[in-house]
Amino acid sequence: MRIEYQVMAAFGIDLLIGDPRWMPHPVKFIGRLAAALESPLRRAIPNAWVAGIFAVLAVLGVTGGTAFLLIAGAGWLHPIAGEAISIALLYTCFAGRDLARHSGRVYQALHAGDLPEARRRVAMLVGRDTDSLDEPEVVRATVESVAENMVDGVTAPLLFAVVGGPIGAILYKAVNTLDSTFGYKNERYLQFGWASARLDDVVNFIPARITAPLTAVTAGLVGLRPLGAWRMFRRDGRKHPSPNSGLTEAAVAGALGVQLGGVNRYFGIASERPRMGDPLQPLSRAHILKTNRLMLVTSALALAAFVAIRFAIFP
Repeated sequence: MRIEYQVMAAFGIDLLIGDPRWMPHPVKFIGRLAAALESPLRRAIPNAWVAGIFAVLAVLGVTGGTAFLLIAGAGWLHPIAGEAISIALLYTCFAGRDLARHSGRVYQALHAGDLPEARRRVAMLVGRDTDSLDEPEVVRATVESVAENMVDGVTAPLLFAVVGGPIGAILYKAVNTLDSTFGYKNERYLQFGWASARLDDVVNFIPARITAPLTAVTAGLVGLRPLGAWRMFRRDGRKHPSPNSGLTEAAVAGALGVQLGGVNRYFGIASERPRMGDPLQPLSRAHILKTNRLMLVTSALALAAFVAIRFAIFP
């Protein structure tokens, strides 16, 4: 089966069932491997920068090697088994259904008038303090999370899957997991996590710059503000501390006609985030559903574009 068909099948499975909690997920194992390697590498290599580079190489090597052996071993047993394992690995790399599900649960709590439950549910999506957020701030946190994770949760793994098959997609998720594990700008990880954070910036560079303009196209298809999405992507996308995350966040803000960013608190300490978009209307719970629609349709457009390009190059 061609890679394009495998990717489309995996994307469809994710939309249908998401990631059931009972099912073991490769990202969990990658995260545990990365965490387990930290102490031995720090002891063996005194230079934290070098130790961090070896951590990246080890995790990518084990992840890619394991994926290759699984696919090759299953294919040796039977070609259909190899196809099934390939599709299963690809499916675990996409998170569109789960993004919509978790953000939708925040909307449901707000719709029911249960602000404390909405705060608890949004805490599963973001790292900021949520226990004192009012409803607009809960909405902002949810919208920002979906907008940012649209790239690393869906469109970027789609691109790497179409380019490199299941091994390309799972290696991308390994990079993403390394950044989540080590990519913090604090005393412990500033040096050790440097390679993980920079590699994550590199692999997301192109996907983010494809996804943000696609978001503007999607805005026109779903009855939002396509010109606003394009203007805010161009005007505010580079205000974010991350070279990539702000692009889709700004595009979503423009599509919705709202302003994102502001003061977040982490462990009680205030952190000012750049404002993106113009406050043409106040944030409301309905913006969560609109953001989910933007994310899902943009993901489908990205898949269609990537597959069409691959078919054109490799007919």
